[in-house]
Amino acid sequence: MSAPPPARPGYTVVVPTIGRPSLRVLLAGLAAQCRDPAHAPPAEVVVVDDRPMRADVPAPLALPGLPWPARVLRSGGRGPAAARNAGWRSTGTEWVAFLDDDVLVPDGWSSRLALDLAGAGPGVGGVQGRVQVPLPAHRRPTDWERSTAGLEGAAWITADMAYRRAALTAVDGFDERFPRAYREDADLALRVRRAGWELARGEREVLHPVRPADDRVSIRVQAGTADDALLRALHGPSWRTLAATGRGRFPWHVATVAAAAGAGAAALTGRARVAGGAAAAWGALTADFTVRRIKPGPLPTEEGWLREWRRMAVTSVVIPPAAVWHRLRGTLAHRRAPAWPPPVRAVLLDRDGTLVHDVPYNGDPALVRPVDGAAGALARLRRAGLRVGMLTNQSGIGRGLVTAEQVGAVNARVEALLGPFDTVQVCPHAPADGCACRKPGGLMVLRAAAALGVAPYECAVVGDIGADVGAAIAAGARAVLTPTPVTRREEVAAAPRVAADLAAATDLVLGMARPRASAGASAAPDRRGAATGPTTGATAGPVGGRERRRLGEEVAA
Repeated sequence: MSAPPPARPGYTVVVPTIGRPSLRVLLAGLAAQCRDPAHAPPAEVVVVDDRPMRADVPAPLALPGLPWPARVLRSGGRGPAAARNAGWRSTGTEWVAFLDDDVLVPDGWSSRLALDLAGAGPGVGGVQGRVQVPLPAHRRPTDWERSTAGLEGAAWITADMAYRRAALTAVDGFDERFPRAYREDADLALRVRRAGWELARGEREVLHPVRPADDRVSIRVQAGTADDALLRALHGPSWRTLAATGRGRFPWHVATVAAAAGAGAAALTGRARVAGGAAAAWGALTADFTVRRIKPGPLPTEEGWLREWRRMAVTSVVIPPAAVWHRLRGTLAHRRAPAWPPPVRAVLLDRDGTLVHDVPYNGDPALVRPVDGAAGALARLRRAGLRVGMLTNQSGIGRGLVTAEQVGAVNARVEALLGPFDTVQVCPHAPADGCACRKPGGLMVLRAAAALGVAPYECAVVGDIGADVGAAIAAGARAVLTPTPVTRREEVAAAPRVAADLAAATDLVLGMARPRASAGASAAPDRRGAATGPTTGATAGPVGGRERRRLGEEVAA
């Protein structure tokens, strides 16, 4: 009797997006996977809407109908690394398949993904898909098209990359200090491998069309050299070899800028011969760079060649100083970059049920009673130098049950009893308003972080229900759940960190406020592929709300 086929691991698809039209094409391709008899459906598709949370940005992002559960999570415009973290941390499957919103999945992609995952041994932390970039057949590719085609040979890019949850948990996910889709994937791969996991290449394929771009795109992408400085600070001078990224042309850009600066300085000091020599060196380097970019591109007999040559001539002058400037900026900004995640600098606490006993729709300051140990816990946090804030959903204002003035008076009473807060954030909206600030939305956390002058990933959120955990995950903060009798069991099971009470939660937060020993120090996997030792930033499942349990209403996540 033949052996049964291996069990197919469960997976979730996570797609960060800024709302490009290509998203619908990708989702249509995913839905079309059902035509394959061997189709392996995802447990869920999570589209992370990373558009800024502003009044001029329409919300929510509408999704087409899909044959499996799908939802939208808003991450607030913090970049693809933060969006991917928000996505995977909000799910619970063994594997997370990351797709860019501008790739195309061909028929049979999901069945080949399932085979890739089933074939991954317990020590494999990630499996990369193969990327194909269609190029024009009627002419030679432009500089931008060749740059995009470089994705075909790039290592561990998240255009199509599946990671095991245990591996992501062991290294705390993507480093959100990388603001662009440029080097965050290389950094994650280095940390995952340093933690003891293997990375493999699978057999599935996606197509990555070349996006339309204007004439200045090659100048704008030089901002990514600041990320190179962060990679060097985190992984040392050999990071390019470790990440298999290639040498790059930056040393030649430095020489070009130095020649131009030397020519200018010599001219100002009256050394004409030195100025002429330096100017000639600059001209030779710039011409060489221009020719190297033009030579593989369209020929004079091919479509668009004149515009391409003109674009190469202009941008080849601007790119070297732009690259050097961004590298200097990144070096200064990241010269003392700690390991990911950096220490917590602020703690944001839920009000009702966490700091004070819950009184439904309370507008009376006389009814405020702090929970046991609240004053002592806050005193410890303040003595440690942490900024302290309070977050509270107050839908009673939107429902007309209490006024904003009454809520303000209750908050003032909390401060009188527990000490002043560095920021107090209130969501006054009813659930039906569909706002982004009502927990589990992350906007209150983002506003609090901005008010305190810290990054969201430098914050910890402490609360008693899943909505508090969900808000932390959406905003990129670290979450600590302090259950009470109204906390659901599934919320406790899904929380990344659970503390018995506020004092224990304070211990956890103070531990997160201490710098880590060294860059890349992470828990190593055991033979079953599970992370050993303490982990952070794990999963958060279904979020709940106290008011939903009071009124029997559905609260949109």
